Amino acid sequence: MENQATENRRARLHGRVVAAAVAGCAVLGTALMLLPPERTATRSPAPAPGAQALSAVAAGVPVALPDLATLIGDRESHLRRHPEDAESWAVLGTAYVEQARRTADTAFYAKADGSLRTSLQVRRNAAALGGLAALANARRDFRTALTWGEAARSLEPKRWTTYPALIDAYTGLGDYKAAHAALERLMELRSGPAVRALAAAVYRDRGWREDAAAQLADAAAGARTPAERAEYLERAGQLAWERGDREDALRHFQEAVRIDPDQRAAQAGQGRALAALGRTTEALNAYRMALAKQPLPQYALELGELYESLGLGQAARVQYDLLLARVRSAAASGADEELVLGQFEADHGDPASAVRRLRAEWRRQPGIAVADALGWALHRAGADREALRYARIATDRAHGGGVRSALYAYHLGMIERELEQPASARRHLQEALRINPYFSPARVRSAREALAALGDVPDQGLPAADAKAVTDAKAVTVPPERRGDRG
Repeated sequence: MENQATENRRARLHGRVVAAAVAGCAVLGTALMLLPPERTATRSPAPAPGAQALSAVAAGVPVALPDLATLIGDRESHLRRHPEDAESWAVLGTAYVEQARRTADTAFYAKADGSLRTSLQVRRNAAALGGLAALANARRDFRTALTWGEAARSLEPKRWTTYPALIDAYTGLGDYKAAHAALERLMELRSGPAVRALAAAVYRDRGWREDAAAQLADAAAGARTPAERAEYLERAGQLAWERGDREDALRHFQEAVRIDPDQRAAQAGQGRALAALGRTTEALNAYRMALAKQPLPQYALELGELYESLGLGQAARVQYDLLLARVRSAAASGADEELVLGQFEADHGDPASAVRRLRAEWRRQPGIAVADALGWALHRAGADREALRYARIATDRAHGGGVRSALYAYHLGMIERELEQPASARRHLQEALRINPYFSPARVRSAREALAALGDVPDQGLPAADAKAVTDAKAVTVPPERRGDRG
């Protein structure tokens, strides 16, 4: 009965998405409702960059960096003359959050926090509360984000722009049912490209890849600015990469960069895809360009591991040092980079330190990515039986681990191999290579070597947890429109 109810809810949500996609082309810009009435009435055919950025930032839509700088300068100048303008303080604070996200300059976090709290001091308003939720999400402080997001929702329950921050917070805390419910409410309030892109993220976390890809395609087609379209193309490239389609991923990443040269996530994505295609020199250049303008610890880790796979240990160490410096800088600005630091320590540093960090992270925000990282750190530290628990949480759909991740399957398989569970280990290592046979140069090599060492393993039956998952899956009636391979 519970499985049938879940499918009924899923079917209802699918119907809403289809209706939203049909209606989206007739809906005005997602941020237009947030502009002052006099601006909407006199809107020119080609608004100034500052006006475009104002509407986009207010709605949580990606903004071109030059337009964002124009908006920040405009609001700063305005507030020097009108310091009691609560709305402008909220816009400025939210723009600082976006600037930090796009540039990885964590100094903007403090500016954002100051502006948003000033807005609340002038007048309690949902825009500032939602901005503080977005800021906390950007800092990976999901519990605080949830507190601010719920406060914004209580103040203005029908303010649709609050829900994206709530969904991000629920996801970071591993509460995927709440994220799904928040998406349903959002889709009752709003449609359009931004909502479809958010639906794609929720679907991806549930393992519904085809649905996620369809929503991102619609979002990119309906985007109103190059920066917005480039961001949705970059996310589509990520989906293609996760399913092992190197060429399709590269096409999406290249188009995103062509449209918006400041789309650094797409440049890093090019690095992944080019490395998988054997175009190593181009891959290294793509990563370097991304890091030069958006020095995220995750990019440094990926580039360092690429160097290491090429036997360039000294070059790898330079990137790992950059990673550590960026993590320290983020911590000084109130941002939590413990997840990527734990991932680094598990494979390239001190596994015991990784376990300590990731245990604390799991207590703070028990999401699937943290479960996978903690499981792997425990394995690297020699605690394989405990590691297996977290690796299964990361891959068990019953616990929300619906993401089809080659890395997660690889980690589970390697832990099972160490625990002398050859049938399960072989199955999960093969699954990792089926999901994405290029997911990591070094790890793909390790997976293939482990499979060769395992040889032909007789079928020993499914472990109890896996057997239950299969039984539950067979009991679910899948609607015709959702049958087939989800990629």
